[in-house]
Amino acid sequence: VKRLFGDDIGGASMSSTKSAIGHLLGGAGAVESIFCILAIRDQIVPPTLNLHNPDEGTEGVDLVPLKARERKVDAVLNNSFGFGGTNASLIMKRV
Repeated sequence: VKRLFGDDIGGASMSSTKSAIGHLLGGAGAVESIFCILAIRDQIVPPTLNLHNPDEGTEGVDLVPLKARERKVDAVLNNSFGFGGTNASLIMKRV
């Protein structure tokens, strides 16, 4: 991700809702999409709960640790990677 965004990495927030909802198997993508739509609507980025010690190499990346944060959200990328190779990525944008 740092190679892709370079010096602009701080402009993107990356969070994970799995720590809040667990693994919903086939329903995970739908619930994650709801989180994304609400982030765009409410201009709030959901938190990555229980993130107390980020991995080395994530310095400068906004991982939204522990609590939600207000910020401008015009577009989101939702990656859902599941068991058995069920993978999907969805980009949603404010219209």
